[in-house]
Amino acid sequence: MNYSDIEKLLGDEAKPLFTHVCRTVSKEALHLPSPIWIDSIFAQSDRNIRTLRSLAALFGHGRLANTGYLSILPVDQGIEHSAGASFALNPEYFDPENILKLAIEGGCNAVATTLGVLGIVARKYAHKIPLILKINHNELLSYPNAYDQVLFASVKQAHEMGAVAVGATIYFGSEESRRQIVEVSHAFEMAHELGMATILWCYLRNSAFKIDKVDYHESADLTGQANHLGVTIEADIIKQKLPVNNGGFKALKFGKMSEKMYTSLCSDHPIDLTRYQVVNNYMGRIGLINSGGPSGKDDLAEAAKTAVINKRAGGMGLISGRKAFQRPMKDGVKLLHTIQDVYLCKEIGVA
Repeated sequence: MNYSDIEKLLGDEAKPLFTHVCRTVSKEALHLPSPIWIDSIFAQSDRNIRTLRSLAALFGHGRLANTGYLSILPVDQGIEHSAGASFALNPEYFDPENILKLAIEGGCNAVATTLGVLGIVARKYAHKIPLILKINHNELLSYPNAYDQVLFASVKQAHEMGAVAVGATIYFGSEESRRQIVEVSHAFEMAHELGMATILWCYLRNSAFKIDKVDYHESADLTGQANHLGVTIEADIIKQKLPVNNGGFKALKFGKMSEKMYTSLCSDHPIDLTRYQVVNNYMGRIGLINSGGPSGKDDLAEAAKTAVINKRAGGMGLISGRKAFQRPMKDGVKLLHTIQDVYLCKEIGVA
């Protein structure tokens, strides 16, 4: 898919996305994804040589290999959303091998999923596609549900099966968040010691973040701060939902803020909202990958739109699951390729 195809797919939304110029934090101030990303960022860090090798494997695989961008297939919804609800549309994905096949056919850099899924096929696939073991989950069978991320796997298990990275979620803002921060920080320390990269799902979770029927769980200021906490515990890559609004701190009347967060550092344009997330990732030194969101009616266009926003904001790629696996495999492959085509398209630059 070339530039004109992507433009046609986006329809009326193409022009405001492609012509936008960011007048908040300039692209020159950012550390942008590139083929020499590992050399320019992590070779100067405290990550050991084995972790650099794992990062190289992650960035060197799939259709986006050696571009500095990432396309990852994440499938942990069998735990997070129940297996039946997640795989009813395509029962073939109850079989873990088909998850790996989709990631490979879809040209992804890596697949991120559970201990059970990776463990049952690890010997067959660990050398064919980089594996990311998601070590904690929120399961929905405990009643009433507490919405808490608990450890399902260990870093040692990830290492033993040949994973190049571990992934984890922290529900920032929740009552359990401080325990989760400690658990994940210790896990990331061990992962780096063993030579694996670290990816953090920096999600917000607190009913108080919904005020006057406005949901601020995906506001730029709150998600940006969650990102900043995530990079503090040495996540190598941050996964975050695309911001849809701003002003969470103002509405909550909680925490500390500066008016410049909403003026000189951000605007209401989706690219600028996402750039604020990138800024909180140490000015882009830690890559931002946005989630693809739930499956819906216009998934192909929505996936392309999210990719354009992420790329033009200075982000590093997408981690898209439900949009890909909740449809026939050939259509899932097409969707993943469409996302990747945005990052391969040289006409789509950073705003």
